[in-house]
Formats: sequence, C-alpha cells, structure tokens
Amino acid sequence: MAEADWDEVTYIRKRQPKASQMRTQQAVNAAQRQGLDIETNKKYSAGQNKQLSSSKNTAKLDRETEELHHDKLGLDVGKLIQQARQARGLTQKELATRVNEKQQVVNEYESGKAIPNQQILSKLEKTLGTKLRGRDRGQPLVKPLKK
Repeated sequence: MAEADWDEVTYIRKRQPKASQMRTQQAVNAAQRQGLDIETNKKYSAGQNKQLSSSKNTAKLDRETEELHHDKLGLDVGKLIQQARQARGLTQKELATRVNEKQQVVNEYESGKAIPNQQILSKLEKTLGTKLRGRDRGQPLVKPLKK
C-alpha cells in the first residue's frame, strides 16, 4: 500500500467513440471547446433510395418560367396508359409494382403531370404491351424478330 500514488490514474483501456457518437451536437461542441478541427460535409440526397443522379438542370427547374419549362407527358399518353391498364385488369398500385415504381408515379403519368422519363415509359410499354411513344401510339407492342 505504500507504493500507491493517489495522483496517478492508469487506464487499462479507453474505448474510441463510435462514429455515430462523434456526430452528435454534444461531441461537436466539445471538440470546438478543445479547439480541434471539425469537418462538416453536406451530402446531397443522403439516405434516399435514388438510383439516378440529379440532372445538371436542377437550378433551371427551380427557376421554371413560361419561356423555360419542362415538357409534360400529355393527356393522350396518359389515357393510353389508363386504357391499357384497365384492359389488363390492373390497378395503379399493381402496375406500379410490376414496373418497380411508386403508385404516385403511375398516377402522375396517367394524369399527364409527369415529366417523361424514357426508362419508365419503356417499362410501362413492356408491361402493358402497348406502344406509348412514336407515331404509332396505342398499337400493340410487337417484339422484333431475332436473327
């Protein structure tokens, strides 16, 4: 007992804080008080299920005017989608599930409010078996013969 020094403390093991603990406001404030370097990054679309990157015209979308606007799909294509869907006996939700999209996307396409996306239109054409693009809209989709 004579060798015990009450002024010294020995740590056997000190755990490093987890990354989630380092991002808390309390940890950031403590680091600022100690004068440590703090790096902050704003990640665009973090935590969302986005497969495609945003277009370069995002700022233009925000400043949309009469001269600068994005074309909408059109009611004629929306009616074709709706008629083909009903002919197959599908609901909007069932169609959306088959093309791996949300029901809201199918609803926007049918109402003509959507900005056309060629990938989604292609999925809808294949699922419904009806052409939605080109001169022969509304005609049955015929698969080309393989040579």
